[in-house]
Amino acid sequence: MAPTSAAAPSTPVVAKSLVSPFAPAAFPELPQIEGVEFATAAAGIKYKGRTDVMLVRVAPGTSMAGVFTTSSTRAACVHDCQAKLKGAPVSDQGAAILVNSGNANAFTGAAGQASVDAISGAVSQALNLPADRVFTSSTGVIGEPLPHDRITQALTDLSGALSPAGIDAAARAIMTTDTFPKGAMAEFEGEGGTIKIAGIAKGSGMIAPNMATMLVYIFTDAKIAPDKLQKILSRQIDGTFNAITVDSDTSTSDALLIAATGKSPADEIADLRLKPAKDFEAALNAVMTDLAKQVVMDGEGATKFVEVQVTGAETDHDAHVIAMSIANSPLVKTAIAGEDANWGRVVAAIGKSGAKADRDLLTIRFGDTVLAEKGWRSPEYSEEAASAYMKNARLVIGVDLGLGAASKTVWTCDLTHRYIDINADYRS
Repeated sequence: MAPTSAAAPSTPVVAKSLVSPFAPAAFPELPQIEGVEFATAAAGIKYKGRTDVMLVRVAPGTSMAGVFTTSSTRAACVHDCQAKLKGAPVSDQGAAILVNSGNANAFTGAAGQASVDAISGAVSQALNLPADRVFTSSTGVIGEPLPHDRITQALTDLSGALSPAGIDAAARAIMTTDTFPKGAMAEFEGEGGTIKIAGIAKGSGMIAPNMATMLVYIFTDAKIAPDKLQKILSRQIDGTFNAITVDSDTSTSDALLIAATGKSPADEIADLRLKPAKDFEAALNAVMTDLAKQVVMDGEGATKFVEVQVTGAETDHDAHVIAMSIANSPLVKTAIAGEDANWGRVVAAIGKSGAKADRDLLTIRFGDTVLAEKGWRSPEYSEEAASAYMKNARLVIGVDLGLGAASKTVWTCDLTHRYIDINADYRS
């Protein structure tokens, strides 16, 4: 037997089952949305022994809207959904959403669209729907052909299992490296009755949305025309899903679909200037913000949840650019992971952003502690207080540029060795 050395480095064992420290004790209790049914199946796309396909059927008359990644290498299913939403967003024959995890069906050439067409056609036949009312999403490994036959073979069981009570199982079926399923809800009183909203999301890595996010599906019983639904959805993106980042990488497959069944007894939301529309938009924002934050809290390997607040910028664009520069900086994120109050890295992130900033007007704080102001370290700076603050699981980094009235808040997480462990062997 060859001799061994106690000093020899060992290969780290990656604990596949580690759960985010921010994971909720249980999946939230979401309201059933009349006109929406769910089913899941284990098709064996990549994962063994777990569900990996979700099917949703929505009622006739449902309005559909969506936002998608702006990546120039976006997946075939994203192109397909975009084209279909330009067509007939309302149909007396309803609609369906089918999602698979484990394979992104991205960068798969003509085979990618062939898989989308095969799945859409099979769902169309199984549920007696037009194929252009079937919306598909895929998430997982890029560049591998999607074994869509495994999905189509599961459709008999899926269509027979559709139930209004299956949203929690659906949230689990769309997960990849997520450590917990993500759900959020809101209810409010409309004109003549209650309006309900329920949403689910998946996302943990490759998170730097430039549209919506990873995969998000939101359902509501509100009565609202698709053009108005699309307008409300689109203007809520920048402050929610476009305000999060885990690792600065925008996915090829990001998609957010929202379905409004119109089954609420409340009056139709017809005028976006009136209170019912404003209440609906506020409730939708709450659901989207909740889901967006959950994605960051489940960031691959994350142990810290970080809010970056930028104020005093000259323009909204500058505020956003600087906030994201800080939130995406590997040096800032690793300092946070190491609980090091290295505010100099924040200074560097501001300076490299390209946005307008004046060194001598900057104020930087961690929580309530001012670390730097007027171009240098604050006279009241306490390394002991700053270091103690960094031990918290939830942190706030505040930057005031002293140039104007524009501001931006974004959310990020730390960067730990666990992130490397997950992504070094993601395809294996």
